Amino acid sequence: MSNTPMAASPLTRAVLEIDEYASGLGWDQPARLFALVDTAQLRAQEPALAAQLGLGDEQEAAGLTPIEQDEVPTDKPLDEFLGTIAWPDAVAGCALTVERLMLPPSAEAQVPEDLDEAALTKWVARHPERQEVRMTVAVLRDGARESALRLREKDSPTEVLTGSELVPGLAQALAATFED
Repeated sequence: MSNTPMAASPLTRAVLEIDEYASGLGWDQPARLFALVDTAQLRAQEPALAAQLGLGDEQEAAGLTPIEQDEVPTDKPLDEFLGTIAWPDAVAGCALTVERLMLPPSAEAQVPEDLDEAALTKWVARHPERQEVRMTVAVLRDGARESALRLREKDSPTEVLTGSELVPGLAQALAATFED
């Protein structure tokens, strides 16, 4: 958490911690899913796991600890996979980091209307204004949301954009994993 502002909310700190972790792995990585658990509760209920994760008593009591889950399958669409997830009560929230190609709003009018998903993906990949972006999106059971966006061309901890409404569709899909 070296680049995480201490004044930020626990959710923002968790998102930035995951972004920093993903950044250390480099680009062209698969999607990664994380459970977010209350750090104090984890230390109290699972002291061996907390020790394994390096969560000592000096860790902030109101913090969230991201715990990476098994690999996200690449053989099914992300929205289908997210629809299969159910979290136990001990999980306070979840986060996902995923890389995508993105176009600026100015390119929206150029998108051909008759493209299926595969053709649209190819069209975006060839577009001269495309940007590679890593999105880290987190939600809590109570509805709180936070996101971090990092452009490949500006791959620096000081160039990470954060906000609760940066990737609303993905945040909504993650929030649905907590619905009954």
